[in-house]
Amino acid sequence: MAMMRLRREDPRVVGSFRLHPRLGAGGMGVVYLGSDRRGQRVALKVIRPDLAEDQEFRSRFAREVSAARRIRGGCTARLVAADLEAERPWFATQYVPGPSLHDKVAEEGPLSASDVAAVGAALSEGLVAVHEAGVVHRDLKPSNILLSPKGPRIIDFGIAWATGASTLTHVGTAVGSPGFLAPEQVRGAVVTPATDVFALGATLAYAATADSPFGHGSSEVMLYRVVHEQPQLRGVPDTLAPLLRACLAKDPGDRPSTLQLSMRLKEIAAREAQGLSEPRPPAQRERAPQPQDVPTGRMPERERRIAERPTEQYTERSMRRAATTADRDEHSSQAQSRTTGAGRPARQRQAPAPRTGGARPPQAPGKSRTGARNTAPGRRPANPRLLRQRLIVFVIVTLLVALGIWLAQQL
Repeated sequence: MAMMRLRREDPRVVGSFRLHPRLGAGGMGVVYLGSDRRGQRVALKVIRPDLAEDQEFRSRFAREVSAARRIRGGCTARLVAADLEAERPWFATQYVPGPSLHDKVAEEGPLSASDVAAVGAALSEGLVAVHEAGVVHRDLKPSNILLSPKGPRIIDFGIAWATGASTLTHVGTAVGSPGFLAPEQVRGAVVTPATDVFALGATLAYAATADSPFGHGSSEVMLYRVVHEQPQLRGVPDTLAPLLRACLAKDPGDRPSTLQLSMRLKEIAAREAQGLSEPRPPAQRERAPQPQDVPTGRMPERERRIAERPTEQYTERSMRRAATTADRDEHSSQAQSRTTGAGRPARQRQAPAPRTGGARPPQAPGKSRTGARNTAPGRRPANPRLLRQRLIVFVIVTLLVALGIWLAQQL
């Protein structure tokens, strides 16, 4: 929280508290950092002189301070002391160290879905305690929420009113912040706890998008949008958008209660937190390869046995048929050679020369090596028909093995 030095007109002591730097200033007065003799630090608000002279304001302010004393909740800044009869009435609340939600988002950008849900759950739980005390905050907004090390805290109950009070009759001054006011506040209708639910929905939308759900503009433009236009929730996470839209309903009766809101936000926060730590499907994350994931070129034993059962039998039968066909073709080829040698004048053949030192036999003159029928002594002549048959058998066996492997993987 930014602090400013005291000005010349600022008091130095209020009640039993010594004042230190300014913490801020608003429509009702100035807030100072104060401390008592025990060293307890407080946020002390001194009311503006013109409001202090208005008796109607004083009486209403006294009622609200009395109601604020009844608030008991860990998510609010506890009321420490107040003096309603002073020349300038004042009240002091527990000092909460930490930036406001507005400053946090402005400096670091939108919060994550899990952080928004966690902050919202704590704030809605704090509002339960506020409403049980019969008080409606009426000015809940990012700058009135401090992010302390112990969690978010709701501050500035200076314009809070008892449930059922009118909203825009505060000494002729518009109470609240455009963009976070509920439609019933703009119309001057009765405020209820649902009024704070609307403001909390707009606040959480700001935390998720770094922008107001009703945009920017003059007060008149903003108030018109709040009453007549739907909120813009582009950029709000899908897990939060339906709930925030319900909070921003125009009719107070259509909004969830603070208790319902607290429970729902806790569920969302827990689910979002689990989504960061629990295993996700492989399509959504990358994981280190496990030993069973490393390709080895071998099928698992069970799948291999299933795949080999049909293909082994077929392979044996196919190889036996191929061998039988090859032998038959070989015998027919040899018989044809003998018939040719006996019935026709035999071609003049060269006697195979003895091999010496691995030298090749001499070629007949005028005949190339590639054109010779038998290229080496003792080697059987190649049969194109037999080669084709063997190639066909090899292709068929390969395809069937692949088909068997695929079927085994589908089981």
